[in-house]
Amino acid sequence: MRWLVDAQLPPALARWLSSQGQAAEHVADVGFLQASDERIWTYAGHNHVTLITKDEDFPTLLRLRPNGAAVVWVRLGNTTRAQLLGAFERALPEILRALEQGERLIELV
Repeated sequence: MRWLVDAQLPPALARWLSSQGQAAEHVADVGFLQASDERIWTYAGHNHVTLITKDEDFPTLLRLRPNGAAVVWVRLGNTTRAQLLGAFERALPEILRALEQGERLIELV
């Protein structure tokens, strides 16, 4: 599974995913820290990555213009980095299962 972590989330999430055997990058790693949502969406589709975001625009783009990318929409309120990583640690098996079954939008609440 390949992941791209959006700018509202910490690079530590991409690092944690990598430590779990996942191929993960933060938008800063690919030079997209200041990129538009459109540019990130195009990149995600061309590279068949799952985008992890807090930005509601990406679920909307998925609905209006599916491009092969999947979206994990983080709907947690303000959390510490440790709380965020803990939520992903608990949810990752279910997220992976949903993606393997063809789900394109997974909400982490």
